[in-house]
Amino acid sequence: MDGTMVDNMMTHHRAWQRKLAALGLDMPLEEVKEKIHGVNTEILERLFGNRFTLDERMQISQEKEAEYRKIFRRELRLLDGLPELLEELARHRIPMAIGSAAPPENVDFVLDELNLRHYFKGVFHAGSVSRGKPDPEIFEKAAESMGLPARDCLVFEDSPTGAEAARRAGSAAVILTTTHNESEFRQFPNIKKFLSDFSGVTVEALRKW
Repeated sequence: MDGTMVDNMMTHHRAWQRKLAALGLDMPLEEVKEKIHGVNTEILERLFGNRFTLDERMQISQEKEAEYRKIFRRELRLLDGLPELLEELARHRIPMAIGSAAPPENVDFVLDELNLRHYFKGVFHAGSVSRGKPDPEIFEKAAESMGLPARDCLVFEDSPTGAEAARRAGSAAVILTTTHNESEFRQFPNIKKFLSDFSGVTVEALRKW
């Protein structure tokens, strides 16, 4: 969802940069883009070790996400071409599901503010899995919700971590270059296409990929 349905990753990166600075860790924006990915509590444990308890990590995560939603609400919109593609996919009865590393509050924020929930057979977020991306668990659960094996699904992602999760799930992937450059994905044989947005993308095109 983040960086794939909505172009919000730079807002997330800046919110993380400010929160980490408040915790005493100054990190350049490029380093934030490189290192800050996955489930929030796992990110904080990776960066700070055992400095914070799980409850403290959860509180820090909630504060950061509340700030993100406050900043992003006025900019909230789907990527160009996605509203039309969702409608076309629905008309063709092609099932869709969401597998996001975002916390449930952020997933609800996008789906409910933009009235999108009816398009999806399943919606999975950071609270739905025990292992975050690049583990394939979230994509496997998304596929299961549609009654499909993951190998029969096409995953839309924006990050190398997500592309790796799709690879481990056995899924082909399409990459939205909202956050990362094509050169950062050279190691992934499962990528079929790079897109800047969904303009002109049709069901017929997806079937060819």
